[in-house]
Amino acid sequence: MNISYDHYRIFYYVVRYGSFTKAANALTSNQPNITRAMGILESELGCTLFIRTNRGVKLTAEGQQLYEHIKPAVEQIQTGEEELALHKTLQSGIISIGASEIALRCFLLNVLAQFHRKYSGVKLKISNFSTPQAISALHKGVVDIAFVTTPTGDMKGLKAVNIRKVRELPVCSAELEHLADKALGYDEIARYPLISLSEGTKSYDMYRDIFAQSGVAFKPDIEVATADLILPMVRSGLGIGFVPEPFLNAEHGVIRLKLKDEPPQRQICCIKTAQHSLSSAARELEKMVTEKI
Repeated sequence: MNISYDHYRIFYYVVRYGSFTKAANALTSNQPNITRAMGILESELGCTLFIRTNRGVKLTAEGQQLYEHIKPAVEQIQTGEEELALHKTLQSGIISIGASEIALRCFLLNVLAQFHRKYSGVKLKISNFSTPQAISALHKGVVDIAFVTTPTGDMKGLKAVNIRKVRELPVCSAELEHLADKALGYDEIARYPLISLSEGTKSYDMYRDIFAQSGVAFKPDIEVATADLILPMVRSGLGIGFVPEPFLNAEHGVIRLKLKDEPPQRQICCIKTAQHSLSSAARELEKMVTEKI
């Protein structure tokens, strides 16, 4: 038979679009070529595959039978071609990532390690940002994608996907270990020195609102630039700080405190701009991230 893969591929597209003209557009060809290819296919197979109508084409019984075999074969070949093309594009390139300390340590590091092992040719440029800084960097095009914690604030023009919940627990040094004997309210915690991320961060705003709901002002004695600085400050006996639970794994020198209410809970989320498409490398990173949800 004088039939090639191209004939079956064209047949697949004609069925998929229900029209010779639409199939030609999808294949960047023209209708006469599509019609001629389908004529050859019908002639070689010795049967009619299509019924022509004013609205396009429909399959005959023989055409439907053929399509059931052709469809998975063509789609498998297309998948293989796409994977090879993706692999080729991922041999080089760069991804600019904005990440908060919490997102980086509680989730992103493991994903980045997996990505780097698989696509070692892609360079990763990682900037440590607060949530507002990361969102500003996205709007300005400084980063391709951001991983931050809620609350995020104004998300106009952005798309976010929640990835993982993280609890934040109050901790203190041995100097305040007597506080571990009972569950504390925020009004009681407010009587002691507090350590927090700096004013202007969404973390600061969140705790300001939480303390206000208990009728007390949130007035940290020490403000730090990044979340990873809170634990050393607490360990040195400078006050009470709220720390993501994963930060406390095998952590020595601090004491976990109990709360009367549920501990604050935040979402780590992946954010990108709505109007710009990601590069192949950034899309693959996004795929790895969302697969872990």
